Amino acid sequence: MLRKGILGCTAVVVAVGLAGCSGASKSEQTTLRIAMGSPGEGLIKVWEDIAKEFESQHKDIKVEFTFQKDDTYKYIGLPNLLSSQNAPDLYFEWAGVRLNNRVQEGYAADITEILKTTGLGDQFEEGSFNGMKFDGKTYMIPTAGDVTNVIYYNKQVFNDLGLEPPTTWEQFLEVSEKVKAAGITPIAVGNKEQWPAGNWIGHLISRVVGEQAFDDAMQLKKPFNSPEFVNAYTYVQTLWDKGYINDSVNAIADNEADMLFFNGKAAMHPIGSWLVPTAEEEAPEFEMGYFNLPSMPGGQGNQDSVIGVLTGMVVNKNSKLVEESIEFMKLYSSAESSKKLSAAGAVPITKDGIDKEAMNPLASSMNDLLQGAPVVVSPPDMGYNIEVANALYLATSQVLSGARTPGAALAELDNTIAPLKK
Repeated sequence: MLRKGILGCTAVVVAVGLAGCSGASKSEQTTLRIAMGSPGEGLIKVWEDIAKEFESQHKDIKVEFTFQKDDTYKYIGLPNLLSSQNAPDLYFEWAGVRLNNRVQEGYAADITEILKTTGLGDQFEEGSFNGMKFDGKTYMIPTAGDVTNVIYYNKQVFNDLGLEPPTTWEQFLEVSEKVKAAGITPIAVGNKEQWPAGNWIGHLISRVVGEQAFDDAMQLKKPFNSPEFVNAYTYVQTLWDKGYINDSVNAIADNEADMLFFNGKAAMHPIGSWLVPTAEEEAPEFEMGYFNLPSMPGGQGNQDSVIGVLTGMVVNKNSKLVEESIEFMKLYSSAESSKKLSAAGAVPITKDGIDKEAMNPLASSMNDLLQGAPVVVSPPDMGYNIEVANALYLATSQVLSGARTPGAALAELDNTIAPLKK
């Protein structure tokens, strides 16, 4: 995911250019416009270095970047840019629902054939294109990916209690009960900002009701307060009723829950792949493993699904520089560029860019998990209307803390989002 808060202003436009270089005059130059959120100062420098190299190879092209704050870009900035006179030729987007919206709006070029003819597509594993294909056509060049929720576990606690990572919901409850009996909090969640549990439980819901039913509700096509969603939230209610969740679930932030986990106060911790570098910095001696969400009884969704985001760059269907955009991304995806990206803290997902020997084993494993997933479920706040996602997150926080029954929480959810349907 893009890091937040790097740039203090709403938008920064950077025309790279090569000072003092020979070649075409400014009047003869064509501008290749690239838009994205805030990848961080280190990665912005890499993007600019790649642009300079591209310009040295294409004397008649000037590369111009637009960087915006992530929230601005996601909800306001990108739509405004795409409808403007100086629309980007190449822009950052999230795979899945958001990308499909761009396809339907006519802002995403079908790059299926050009990926083959240029060899760019060969630089990625097939799984890297999860959520980037619709009706057999490819619309995005992959750049990064995050698993936004798995369940981490304390290896020492599991070893001491003779426990194995659960693969079914029934086993998950059994493990939680044994941990609780040992005087340790089974599961630590820091849900003060509501998205941590929202991601975890959003995945659980999609497993229970099915990806299509989940998508229909999130897109306001069907109500949430239905028997299948009530059933899904009943599993959530069980975790609170049995005392498996920390009492402070909605009072502490995600990083505070991290510390409960690192300090041995909790045996399990559902959160995203970014916990791996956090653990390396905050608790380098701590030994942890992880498991994907266990299969749900009678679940209508794919029980091997992964919740996460694959991101990439989209070529604007209306651009006159489609081939040039692909050439730029071919340079971005090269082995040399991947080394620069890795040095700046990114995890390139090209075949040459993934150095598994140098990667943390957990990070490498999660990369494989995401790329091998039969279904990638979009986090509610990444793939859907943010107001719907926030209402879902509130309902989740209420049920997870015992403040509302599933039916009451879902009824309130439907009432909250009702004006959005008009």
